Amino acid sequence: MSQQELKNSAGVPYEKLYESLEALCYCLMPNHFHLLLYQVEAGAMQRLMRGVMTGYSRYFNTKYKRSGSLFESRYKASLISNQTYLEHISRYIHLNPKGWRTYPYSSLASYLGQPNTDWLRPKRILELFASRNEYRTFVQDYEAAQRELESIKHELANDIY
Repeated sequence: MSQQELKNSAGVPYEKLYESLEALCYCLMPNHFHLLLYQVEAGAMQRLMRGVMTGYSRYFNTKYKRSGSLFESRYKASLISNQTYLEHISRYIHLNPKGWRTYPYSSLASYLGQPNTDWLRPKRILELFASRNEYRTFVQDYEAAQRELESIKHELANDIY
């Protein structure tokens, strides 16, 4: 991939992590964001998050003439070690906004066939499904599945011995 080298305001080139990480899905919310990343190279996710969090804090503090930390806490990361969890996390991310079907700051549209950018790589998740339509159904069916789980949980909680 031939990209022009990007530099920060001090002239320092940004670290290139394109081959070290794969962005599988995302959702940018007004007060938080979700990223599902596949880490190819150990430590790459930590370097990305440090760069994003520090860079955005500097930008925000400069723009609004303030100083100090911007984020409430450090980012949270979880190791995803099985397919079911991976599928669920991608669905959770895509369902995060209330108007998830048309939310513009999510990778869902790319999963459903609209053109995506070269930095988003949904293939790892989409190949777990027979088609994009099957993924769409998987996401949509969550509400019905959630109601069923609540019903089962209610029945188990009320079981009398």
